[in-house]
Amino acid sequence: MPEGDTLHRTADRLRPALVGRPVVAVEVPRSAVPVPVPGETVTAVRAVGKHLLVDFDGGLSLRTHLRMTGSWHLARPGERWRRPRHLLRARVGVADWDALCFSAPIVELVATDRLSGSVGPLSHLGPDLCLDDSAAPEVVESCVERMSGIRGDTPIGDVLLDQRVACGVGNVYRSEVCWAEHVHPWTPLEQVDAGTRRRLVERAGRQLRANLGPGRRTTVPGGLAVYGRRGEPCRRCGTPVRSRVGGTLARVAYWCPRCQPDPVRG
Repeated sequence: MPEGDTLHRTADRLRPALVGRPVVAVEVPRSAVPVPVPGETVTAVRAVGKHLLVDFDGGLSLRTHLRMTGSWHLARPGERWRRPRHLLRARVGVADWDALCFSAPIVELVATDRLSGSVGPLSHLGPDLCLDDSAAPEVVESCVERMSGIRGDTPIGDVLLDQRVACGVGNVYRSEVCWAEHVHPWTPLEQVDAGTRRRLVERAGRQLRANLGPGRRTTVPGGLAVYGRRGEPCRRCGTPVRSRVGGTLARVAYWCPRCQPDPVRG
């Protein structure tokens, strides 16, 4: 599943092509809601956590969540698409560009004002750690407070993935953040003190915001510390990195057994 930084980069790529331009065609093949009509203007393209939103001045927004399969592409009118048409889930066409969403499992048109409402499709989300203001102490503290609503036996790695706590962290960053803070990803939340919880949130925000620009994602000099590096030496101590699928979400995590001792298995 794309991390929050990927969605923000995608929004940054689509924004210059779409914002301020009238649409010539909007397609949402599986939508029961009438689509924006030609002549309506795209007013914003934005990411909120792992959701990508395209706002129209007629009062609707296109919300997509890519999960593991979806992607957005830009193509010139008449240019061959990178994916076949039967995988198209949304198209926003302006005079010079087609913005194309393929294979996303969540695609819907929703009233724009519902997106900021207390019962809207984004109302459950925590602060977006990709945003600059998420570094503020009060925002970090609110994320820590949100953790108190999660069962104490939930692994901290899964807590970091919980978008109700904070938006943006995916499988890559939960492994990288836990490594950076010397915390095993399967440590039960109840064994993680408030100070460590706070440092994990702060670290996650710093890593996400550092990767909003172009280029390869990095969290340490040379790339990533542990994610995808099973059997390779830890960049801190040289011990072979381990990985396994586990936790309440049955997702793979990576860690250094020396730098991040398992408090459950020893």
